[in-house]
This record gives sequence, structure tokens and C-alpha cells, in this order.
Amino acid sequence: MFTGSIVALITPMDIKGNICKKSLQKLIKYHINNGTKAIVIMGTTGESATLTYKEHIDIIMYALDFSENKIPIIAGTGFNSTSKSIAIISILENSGIIGCLNVTPYYNRPTQEGLYQHFKEIANNTKLPQILYNVPSRTGCDLLPETIYKLSKINNIIGIKEATGDLSRINKIKNLVKKKFFLISGDDKTSFEFMLLGGDGIISVTANIAALKMSKFCNYIKEKKINKAKKINQDLILLHNQLFIESNPIPVKWVAKRLGLINSDKMRLPMTQLTKYNQKIIENTLKKLKLI
Repeated sequence: MFTGSIVALITPMDIKGNICKKSLQKLIKYHINNGTKAIVIMGTTGESATLTYKEHIDIIMYALDFSENKIPIIAGTGFNSTSKSIAIISILENSGIIGCLNVTPYYNRPTQEGLYQHFKEIANNTKLPQILYNVPSRTGCDLLPETIYKLSKINNIIGIKEATGDLSRINKIKNLVKKKFFLISGDDKTSFEFMLLGGDGIISVTANIAALKMSKFCNYIKEKKINKAKKINQDLILLHNQLFIESNPIPVKWVAKRLGLINSDKMRLPMTQLTKYNQKIIENTLKKLKLI
């Protein structure tokens, strides 16, 4: 459940910016039918920063309902307040989610000791499996391998989503952590190398709009069919990059609408929709990859 292609799911909205349950249900069915191993709901790509606390809970519950137990749901529960993370996880404790993804506290810029105490306190207040999430480019703080090692000793901290793009981190973490600890890429464009170095999977933005390709890519690596995985990676590498041509999830929501997976690419301020100029760039890539 914590390996292979896991999608960092977008949150579909209608033209007024309200949650579009119909599109959410369609997206989840798309991932069930295309081999995605699990769904991360309410992560960075899910625009959790601009949703209300009630909406955050509601969307997770909608996802559980729409999944019909056919695909595991991982909930994004990370805040820059330890108590807020504990509070939301307590509501989800017996909901049916298989685990939580907790990002390092953004803006606060805690020390390594602060990070350790933050994640430890969260883990000690739940039985749910906890996945650490390190993305310094977004949060302004970096969870170092030595701190990851200390946290791995806590029974229900079971892995990390590493989105630094620094491939040297994999061996550093593996050499420190001796127990089974899931190493999950959070960076599509380096995911091929990440998994070859021993990574277990990827929490992917690209999987939102190329679910079958990402699923096959991960399966081929697991089966040691490296040339087949490399071919898919070569096909998708331009798309991996272009989905960050503007801040995530602006481009991927536009592509999802272009492919008919959602009804609108509406976002809430301060996020805005993809510029016409960049639409043309991505459109050409979609045609090249025969996605349209």
C-alpha cells in the first residue's frame, strides 16, 4: 500500500471554487481503473492550504466513500501546528484511511530537535501509520537524514516522502535506518533514479493525468524490466518538468481539465489558472505523447 505509483491527487472545484464531488468521484474511478496503488488526498497538490478545516475533512471522507474500498486512501494531515495535526488525525482515526502524510512545519522553520519533537508528538497520539514529508522548497525547512533515523525508531512512523530531488539522500537514509522503512519519491523527474537506488515508489503529480503510464513505470522497475521503465521515463520526462512550469498544481489541473478528467481547472486565490502562453507549450507536449 505504500509502494509503486501513488497519486498526489488534485482537488477538483467548480467554476465558483466549490468542491466538485462529481469530478472527484470520476478521478478516483480513473485511478482504480489504471493501476494506481493508493491515493494521497489533501496534500500539497490537493490545495489543502486554501481549504477550510471542514472542507479538508469532508474531502477525505468523500474520497473514502468514492473509493469503495478498491483503492487505499492516505490523508494529508500536516500543519505547521503540532496540535492541529493531532486534532485532525484524531477525527480520522477510525475513518478507514490507511495512513497519514505529514509535511514538515512550513514557515515556522523549526530546528531539527523541533522537527523531531513535532513528529514524535503526532505519532504518539495515534495508531495510524505516519509518513514523513520533506519538501524544503515549499516549507523552508529540511528534515535531515539523522533526524529521520531518530524518528524511524518510533513504531508507527513507517516511511518518508522525499521531495528534495537530492538522490544522495537515499543511501544516507538507508545506511542509517536498518528496519523496513518506506522511501517514497516526491519528485517525478528524478523518480527513475530514485527507485533504481532502492526507493519503494513515488507520490506523483504526473500520475494525475498519466496514471497508467506511471503505474507501468513503477511495476517495470519492481519486475527489474529496467529498459521498459526507462522508455516510459524518457517519454514522460518533458511532461514531468512542464507540470511545474508554474506553481503546482496550476499546470496539472489545467491538463486534467483538458483531458476531460475534471470539469474545471478553477483554483482559489492566491493560486491562479495556467497562462495562455504555457497552455500552448503543454498542449504541444500532450500531442507529442499522444495523450490528446
